[in-house]
Amino acid sequence: MEKYSLEGQTVVITGASSGIGRATALAFARCGARLVLAARRANVLAEVVAECEHLGARALAVPTDTTDAQAVERLAQNAETFGGRIDVWINNAGSGAVGAFDEVPVAAHEQVLRLNLLGYLYGAHAVLPRFRRQRGGILINMISLGAWVPMPFTASYTASKFGLRGLSESLRAELIDTPSIRICDVYPAFVDTPGFQHGANYTGKLIKPSSPVFSPHKVADALVALAQHPRNTTMVGWTASVMRYAYAFAPDATRSMLARFFKLYFKQAKPAPISTGSLLAPASVPHGTDIVGGWGSSRKPGLAAWLGTAFAAGLAAGVYAVARRRQSTDSAFSKPVH
Repeated sequence: MEKYSLEGQTVVITGASSGIGRATALAFARCGARLVLAARRANVLAEVVAECEHLGARALAVPTDTTDAQAVERLAQNAETFGGRIDVWINNAGSGAVGAFDEVPVAAHEQVLRLNLLGYLYGAHAVLPRFRRQRGGILINMISLGAWVPMPFTASYTASKFGLRGLSESLRAELIDTPSIRICDVYPAFVDTPGFQHGANYTGKLIKPSSPVFSPHKVADALVALAQHPRNTTMVGWTASVMRYAYAFAPDATRSMLARFFKLYFKQAKPAPISTGSLLAPASVPHGTDIVGGWGSSRKPGLAAWLGTAFAAGLAAGVYAVARRRQSTDSAFSKPVH
């Protein structure tokens, strides 16, 4: 398979001020790409631009609220002017609201959908006409394990991610006769980013990602690889694949186990104030400009990885047991009565 060079390629990244977006900007800068970086916080974007330029890349900051379709169109115009064309567009900006569905305000649910779903739609709507004119380009949507496995207490987040998967599938079908335009999806497991501090928390409990937690640099490397070798679906972190197939094989059992897991976690978690984080507006939050969130990600397996392995193994075993019981029950009911 041909490997595309990223030297001088114009790459747009939304949500570039922290976490996966910031790690991705630096990863593409090391490859010599020309970067157009978007996020709401102009001062933080300026820092990321300086970091990219220190690595020898050209970079432009375009402060953008991706929930505003006109602002996203201006981002595309600026990128095209800066680079002459747009080669790769990465929809990455996103957030969530954790809490019981009816205890999360409607305004928070709406903002999650605007940011995670409509923001990506706006990005695709802005860049695809340009891809058509230039007869090529790569759109990468940063989605989530949550697009395959519906997590409890994250209803609007899960809805947005399932919607994104549908959006990408629809666009791929529409572009089937245009193979030079690629739509690529990335589905990470839990990643060590400040995203858990940035999101809204209506649980009254401290929210932490479940182990194992993977490095944002691992996701950034996957995005660079996609820009060089485009493909439809990329899972990042082995637990993403485990849980995806567990849910596909036995959805009822997987939902039941996840519900028990979350309820046990909330029962044992430390108290925390109700907070909107930076969901509704940019806010000063812990680790607000960092790549990592401080959850202990590591490229080497440690205690968290072993605990995660145990959880995944328990999930798989539980799913298998429930499926076998259901199969036995169905067989019993299907036997002829004499």
